[in-house]
Amino acid sequence: MVQSSMPPRPPGLMFQHSVRWRTGCVLAVAWTMSAAPSAMAEPQQPAGPDVHEHTTQAPQVQRSLDALTQLADDASLFRTRDASGTAWLPDVTPMYGPRHTSGAWQLMLHGNAFVQFLHESAPEHRGASQTGSINWAMLMAKRPLAGGWLGLCSMVSLEPLTIRGCGCPDLLATGELCDGDSIHDRQHPHDLFMEVAAQFDRPLTQGLRWQVYGALVGEPALGPSGYPHRASAMPNPIAPVTHHWLDATHISFGVVTTGVYGERWKAEASAFNGREPDEARYDIDFGRMDSVAGRLSFLPTQALALQVSAGRLESAELKFPRGPALDVVRITSSATYHRRFGDQRLWATTFAWGANHEEGEMTHGVLLESALSVSNRDVGSVAWK
Repeated sequence: MVQSSMPPRPPGLMFQHSVRWRTGCVLAVAWTMSAAPSAMAEPQQPAGPDVHEHTTQAPQVQRSLDALTQLADDASLFRTRDASGTAWLPDVTPMYGPRHTSGAWQLMLHGNAFVQFLHESAPEHRGASQTGSINWAMLMAKRPLAGGWLGLCSMVSLEPLTIRGCGCPDLLATGELCDGDSIHDRQHPHDLFMEVAAQFDRPLTQGLRWQVYGALVGEPALGPSGYPHRASAMPNPIAPVTHHWLDATHISFGVVTTGVYGERWKAEASAFNGREPDEARYDIDFGRMDSVAGRLSFLPTQALALQVSAGRLESAELKFPRGPALDVVRITSSATYHRRFGDQRLWATTFAWGANHEEGEMTHGVLLESALSVSNRDVGSVAWK
């Protein structure tokens, strides 16, 4: 359950007042563009650039940073811990996506598409039904450069065409404006451009690397990895209700992030445009990069990724079309745990907390989501939010 300070707010929606039961169903046919999932194992000898799958075996030794980056030198520049923007997931995360080598460039394609019928019912005529498609596709390219590597990323969505109105039915969800009012009980569609970014990564000393990330559209160092990229959320077509407390900045129009990292930790900071996108979903709403954020990430084991982050978002929330834009201070923490069972089975769980401080009021959101993949074609998920 989540508290919300964004109008319109029907009486009884706040957590401390009452709890509303919601009923409904989600019927979805999902298509995921991927090769067989792969995960790096320990110890591991690098394979050739055309190898798409790594074997999984019990770890025998602790991985050093040199072993972690050895794949970047000899086989693959795509590391399984790398998620959206510069966020990290556990090292045992499967790498979904076919790969191709073209000269010095290594390419990877990701995609996810749902054809869904959504129905949610609630008192006071707050429920809704909708048929549509939630979807996205990503193309990534990396190559060695100047002793490190250069990466390019483009991510797009056709939701401006496949999701009608102000978005998908999603009871208790809030955030952004549509048709002259704040969106509530719906999740807004993604913009056509979800990411247009480049990053550069190179060693500074033995055991220490430097990374810089710049994006016309991208994700700053704030919150856990965006939900479309989390294995614990991937089978679910609907954004978590806590999206605007945790990872709503995963589409920010103007981002620069830099940081340093070692074998199991990363410290990074971002300057970015924290304003929410407008209703025109086909353009790039670039603005002043006057918001700031910082994140500390830690991977105590290959199966667990932790992060804490905080940011100040300038002029982020527009509650009314002609009203003043409000500043938001956001604090988040999360833990993501992945457990592999053989080559295809994965149990992925994320627990996260986020808080927004605006207009002198602090609101909180808590998320627990979990998904079990029993094969490449069969996935079940559950979420409390």
